Amino acid sequence: MGDVEGVVTGAAAGAGSAGSAGGTVAGAAAPTAPAGAGAPAGEWEREPHPSDSLRTFGAVVQALREHAGLSRVDLGARVQYSKHTVESVELGRRMPDEAFVERAEEALGNTGALRRASRHLSRGEAGFAAWFRRWARLEREAISLCTYECRLVPGLLQSEGYARTVFEGTIPLRTDEELEAQLAARMERQAMMRERPRVPFSFIVEEHVFRRRFGDARAMRELFDHVLERSAPRNVTLQVVPSGAGLHACLDGPVQVLETAEGRRLGYSEGQENGRLISDVKVVSVLCQRYDTLRSQALNPKESRALLERMRGEA
Repeated sequence: MGDVEGVVTGAAAGAGSAGSAGGTVAGAAAPTAPAGAGAPAGEWEREPHPSDSLRTFGAVVQALREHAGLSRVDLGARVQYSKHTVESVELGRRMPDEAFVERAEEALGNTGALRRASRHLSRGEAGFAAWFRRWARLEREAISLCTYECRLVPGLLQSEGYARTVFEGTIPLRTDEELEAQLAARMERQAMMRERPRVPFSFIVEEHVFRRRFGDARAMRELFDHVLERSAPRNVTLQVVPSGAGLHACLDGPVQVLETAEGRRLGYSEGQENGRLISDVKVVSVLCQRYDTLRSQALNPKESRALLERMRGEA
């Protein structure tokens, strides 16, 4: 495994904590790939773009919407998504899920065009920082994923409102287009949890992360509802490290560990303006030991859900 990825480090200008727990930072500076990193020439020098199929599908949605005399707000109300989601789909920045396709089909004339076109959609990687892109690809094919976070709610569990607030606070500031690309990529990334029900996803999150306010009571409740919904399936485990737990095994910072279909284990850590992909066998082994130890120090899943439900009531 030692020669699979090497250790890849890279700076992403202005990424900061907006990239944490998700790596979706548009316009990030590309890192330098070491020899043997396995990336094709030019892979690290450019940001990905929406796929042609997403752009085409989005153009069809927009054309049908305008033909029906509807605004994005109007269509959003009919399909039960925000106008920002409608915009992201129309611009090819977001993969529409099945519910969006079905509701949009019904709202825009039931021509069958959207249902048929949706079968040919392929994901682009708009909004992913160059230094996170490789991990995101590994993540989509992993047979297990473990995540510890002490700064932000993990990207795979963030509500749209929470993610938007995170990106809006990014320094340096992003353009509206960049922000929407980041948001679309982060929300689309969550689809893999629904699409891969046999893959175990484990999350360990510090209690203070959930107590940090980012909006009004409604926004906080939406976050808790979203986290509780995303962590409800049997293949998802969420444990909270209570504030009174004291010092523990993962104080060096957030970390993710995955296992590939070939049985290799890889790690990923993220800090100020950088992401680090780790494949050294000994280092990854230490990360796994720390994570396993922290599991025994955190609340069990049932206790964790009960705590989040109480916090929701207090919001």
